[in-house]
Amino acid sequence: MIEKIKASKSEKIIFIFVISLAIFSLGSFFLIKNKCLFVKDYNPEKLTFEKPNNIAILNVECGNVIIELYPNISPLSVERFKTLVRAKAYDDVAFHRVIKDTLVQAGDLEFGKKGNIDYGKIGTGQSGLGTIKSEINNPFDFERGSVGLARQKKYNTEDSQFFIILRDEPLYESEYTPIGKVIYGIKALEKIKYLNKSEYVLRPDYINSIRMLID
Repeated sequence: MIEKIKASKSEKIIFIFVISLAIFSLGSFFLIKNKCLFVKDYNPEKLTFEKPNNIAILNVECGNVIIELYPNISPLSVERFKTLVRAKAYDDVAFHRVIKDTLVQAGDLEFGKKGNIDYGKIGTGQSGLGTIKSEINNPFDFERGSVGLARQKKYNTEDSQFFIILRDEPLYESEYTPIGKVIYGIKALEKIKYLNKSEYVLRPDYINSIRMLID
């Protein structure tokens, strides 16, 4: 007859510790893999907007980012942005420039399309519609969530590229053309892929789509 051996108290404690550690490690693995786990995804159909004609929905990996556009502040720039949105030009375009907790930038329609990225030229591409004038004379507080058009070093070179800031940037006023502000979903932008040693991202995240709420 085989005699059963009872585990000692210390052996039971070690066993429980090992099991707990395994569960914790497995849970941590899934948390790391699912970067969107604690990000709320906003459904625009369940929200009410004062000016629905000026609401754009930017969809990224972690959900919807809802932007209110300000045509009263920057009419030419907002019209350019709406034109490209309605043409679905931003679909599958990379977030090619990302600075952690500072900004995300996308909109290079020429060199930033998924499956056709040119890392040597990304950030310099154009829309084919030509540049527009900088609209920087109206007062605007570049607070967290503000959306602006990117430009070259010179003014009046805005085109299709835009950025969204993840912290207040008061020095941007009168430097960059504002087009709107994120009113829901900014945490989804905080999950966009970035690199620690470079502003420009290899194998970047992409815009899934941008659509106007009312088209």
